[in-house]
Amino acid sequence: MKPKLFLSLAAFAIMSMTAMAEPANVQTYTFPTPYQVEKIAPPKGDGKVKNVILMIGDGMSLMHIEAAWTCNHGHLWLENAQYTGISKTPASNRLITDSGSGGTSLATGYKTRYHAVGVDSTGRPLESLNVLAHKAGKANGIAVTCRLWDATPCDFVAHNLDRNKEQDLILDYLNAPLDYVFGGGAKYFEHRDDGRNIFSELEKKGYRVARTLDELWRCKSGKIYAVPYPVDTPVPAERGDLLAKASLKGIDLLNHNKNGFFMMIEGSQLDDYGHFNQLDMLMQETLDFDQTIGAVMKWAAADGQTLVVVTADHQTGGPTVLGGDYHTGTVQVNFSTRDHSGTMVPVYAFGPGSENFTGFMDNTEIFWKIKRLLGL
Repeated sequence: MKPKLFLSLAAFAIMSMTAMAEPANVQTYTFPTPYQVEKIAPPKGDGKVKNVILMIGDGMSLMHIEAAWTCNHGHLWLENAQYTGISKTPASNRLITDSGSGGTSLATGYKTRYHAVGVDSTGRPLESLNVLAHKAGKANGIAVTCRLWDATPCDFVAHNLDRNKEQDLILDYLNAPLDYVFGGGAKYFEHRDDGRNIFSELEKKGYRVARTLDELWRCKSGKIYAVPYPVDTPVPAERGDLLAKASLKGIDLLNHNKNGFFMMIEGSQLDDYGHFNQLDMLMQETLDFDQTIGAVMKWAAADGQTLVVVTADHQTGGPTVLGGDYHTGTVQVNFSTRDHSGTMVPVYAFGPGSENFTGFMDNTEIFWKIKRLLGL
């Protein structure tokens, strides 16, 4: 080999090794307020499923969970799950999905196009678990930390080939048979290009519209729309345990129905901070979602007839845990993308029927399993 060629190859190898050894987007974070986690005894009962609570961590992968576990000194409420599985998430027309397509598969049991919500690949409206629960005489609801025109809540409520038709998506809430709604997004309920006030129209349909948290906490019964924020809810440091409290409030209201209920709860803003590659906020959102999972699992354990399923619609940000110390709550993470990736996502189940959520499954199968277990 000629000396110049050898030196060029050697230099290239060294540069390649350096690039691999020093990822471009490495961040370190220490969680300042670790929380205690308890062991939750699995519910005792006859194994019948009366209620299902589907919890979606938007963009949440195993690496999100590993990083959060490290931040909280080696403990997560999620570890109380009795069974675990893996979900495959491709859209009908792309390997890498989004919250529209991925969430629609969870909500309706069918694949659809990238960016579509609540419809199949041709635009035909699909019935979600919320609608099917209503038809079966059960109560149903949603609680999210994002704006209600965002993709995931709309997967369970609206029907559109384009998730960006935001004001049109809000109109679909008028015809959705929901009993409890919590989230942000008041902006397009009342400040609309068509001049309509959707809150007023909901009130005419028999809903109580709570525009503040105090109004929500005072609600004891009835059909509720709680939309206290113009767009998204505040960040975890400002909102505290709001998602857990709003979720438990919804569960309490829906549980008035003697036939049972279905509820979807989303930790929405994990996805945002995955896109932003912002480790500190991503961990705060993930740990907030974990604490909500803990509150819901404790309720389900006491109830005995409630299945809790926790999963994700896709993975966002491509985080990889490179190091850290769970004794100090410090984690080091590298982000590989500002978009979604094709990584399979975890599935966790707690309560009666949880043994059905093991092994490899397509995201559509989660719908069909829940549908069967609830007898819809």
